[in-house]
Amino acid sequence: MTVTLTDTAPPSTTELLTGVLLGPDHLREHGFWQRLISTEPFRRPAGGTPEERLELAYDRLRILNLSLDSGARLAADPRALAALHAWLGPVDPALTTVAGIHYNLFLGSLLDHDCVGRRDLSDYLTMRRIGTFLCTEVAHGNNASAMETTATYDRGRDGFVLHTPNAGAQKFMPNTSPAGGAKSGLVAARLVADGSDHGVRLFLVPLTDDRQTLPGIRVRRLPARMGSPVDHCLTSFDRLFVGRDALLGPGEEGDTPGEFRTGPGDRRRRFLTSIGRVVPGRISMSACAAGSARATLAVAVRYGGHRLISGTRGAPPVPVSSHRTHHGPLASAMATVFAMSLLYRRAQERWETCTDEESRADAVRLVDVAKAWITWRARDVIVESRERCGAQALLENNGMTELVTGVEGAITAEGDNIALYTKAAADMLFAAGPGREDPTERAPRAGDLSDPRFLGGLLASVQDIWFARARARVLRAADADTLGQWNAASGPALRGVEAYAHRQAAEAYAEARAALPEGAARDRLGELERLFAVERVARNSGDLLAAGLLSADQVDALAETTEDLVAAVAAHARELADSFALPEELLADWPIAGPGYAHAYDDPQGPWNTGREDAR
Repeated sequence: MTVTLTDTAPPSTTELLTGVLLGPDHLREHGFWQRLISTEPFRRPAGGTPEERLELAYDRLRILNLSLDSGARLAADPRALAALHAWLGPVDPALTTVAGIHYNLFLGSLLDHDCVGRRDLSDYLTMRRIGTFLCTEVAHGNNASAMETTATYDRGRDGFVLHTPNAGAQKFMPNTSPAGGAKSGLVAARLVADGSDHGVRLFLVPLTDDRQTLPGIRVRRLPARMGSPVDHCLTSFDRLFVGRDALLGPGEEGDTPGEFRTGPGDRRRRFLTSIGRVVPGRISMSACAAGSARATLAVAVRYGGHRLISGTRGAPPVPVSSHRTHHGPLASAMATVFAMSLLYRRAQERWETCTDEESRADAVRLVDVAKAWITWRARDVIVESRERCGAQALLENNGMTELVTGVEGAITAEGDNIALYTKAAADMLFAAGPGREDPTERAPRAGDLSDPRFLGGLLASVQDIWFARARARVLRAADADTLGQWNAASGPALRGVEAYAHRQAAEAYAEARAALPEGAARDRLGELERLFAVERVARNSGDLLAAGLLSADQVDALAETTEDLVAAVAAHARELADSFALPEELLADWPIAGPGYAHAYDDPQGPWNTGREDAR
């Protein structure tokens, strides 16, 4: 028998960089979603009213569900949920929103709280009923201590009476209208039994049938939200009775009907457990923002390559991307987009592998900071990409306008960014040990701006510099009240959190580069890594100079170093954009992504087509 051995071609530079962005197992984790958005039901439709786009989003949700081998498996897999958001986000932000709510917040919470087999989930797995999540209240946000919706135990009927006592307690922004079909919701409400408050818990409540809201529930559509035509509503309850089995949980309140036990600290622990799905939700928001930024940047890079403008002094036309004023911002955006993608994966891996309470707290902090930093930077990249495409990108058919406004939702969803930064700042400020007072300890005394390790050390020192300033301001405000102390420190502390995000992204870059084989892919990633770090070092060069961590000559060289790295990245912009692995079907739906974009405006009745041009 003769055996023929076939050599497998080594991965290309583009394929290696795709693995950097999406992970070494990206074919398994992302392949399904790449194929799904390439199919006809997910191709970009022409126009449509907000109501038609909302109907399309729910239709697509059902098609998506039919394509899955198991909705429960998706809900139990945070990596799959993140991949869903990364690929559906650029295609249909409304679909992404309702899918994230159904699979993560609703179905995921049911799976997390109830033991397998306790509850029949078939209605939600087949989408005979769509799930939603009702936590936020108009006047209180997600503040558990102030939440006013109540679920009062009725001993005679062995169930709970859900009630909204005032306007401020209305549930704010859940997608609770009958649009899309019958819906059920998980409602966060304060459990009250025999006059005792047992904290905020989740209750499973049918909300609508196919046509209308069910009795005892009032739903009103909110004004249109910018960017995404989701049926956001105000929802309230008028003494609505639900059975005891509506309460989520393993029955830890007691085996006897009417018995509820709450130990010291249980209220906060139980509430955090109730909203535990916000952590994978924040990871998904990061993935969604990174995916949308990659898509808009890829379109801008392509458009810049085939949008020709007049050359100088009679020279032939040149691509607009030939100009430093055009390709410079996109090169910086490219370095940021790689950093965003690497940081969200780093946060995801930390959260998945934490083994104890301390490591879990650190991992959740990284998830929170990453979500805020990535969604903010996504807005920067999307807006910059839109501007580089000029008036063309203001038109809805070119795909960017929906993402410009859609990213605003990610900035607020699953925890407002400033709130996430503030919590991280307070934790890091007051947890810092005395050895962290000297910002010069972390970075080497001397180094070269071409050395990523030196640059990474400088970014770590920037973090320490800002937290040292914050601690000094707390000490100077020692006689003030707690709020006064925090206000004194919060400005520099938030800058310290920003520097923490930069340091984490730089470390993720370094790890990814080290994992690549010698060659072009490693060179390209190294150029992006250094550009990302140098630009952020430059913004803090005065502080680093004052701390003795940069020399005057190095500060002077930062501008030239940045320009050299911009040129290096810009020279490979199209190859880097191709590493985003966006399906050609997706890009084909955005006219300016192709060289024949002017054909989208062809007029069959135009004189150039009818032969009626005026003779001269």
